[in-house]
Amino acid sequence: MASTIQLRVDDELKLKSDQLFKELGTDTTTAIRIFLTRAVAINGFPFEIKKTEPDPFAGMSEDELLKKIALSKLHADEGKYRVADETISDLRGKYGI
Repeated sequence: MASTIQLRVDDELKLKSDQLFKELGTDTTTAIRIFLTRAVAINGFPFEIKKTEPDPFAGMSEDELLKKIALSKLHADEGKYRVADETISDLRGKYGI
C-alpha cells in the first residue's frame, strides 16, 4: 500500500526544483522520495543543518549597540532605507525561496 503526501510550495520554487531534478535525470517526486528514504535510513536529516550567520550583536557593548541604533535612525530620517517587502522579495529571488 502507498500513501500520498501533498505539499504546497511557491510556484517559482516548484519550477526551479523541477528543472534542477530534470537536469539530474529524475523528477521532483522521486527526489522527495529519495530524501525521505535517506532520512529514515540515517535517522535524521540527510544533510547538515546549522545556523550559518553569526549573531551580529554578539560581543557588542551596550554603547556600541546604541550608536548603531542612532546611526540607523539618522539614515532612516535621511531616507536611506529599503522597504522590507522589497528586500524579502530580492532575497527570495536570489535564494529561490
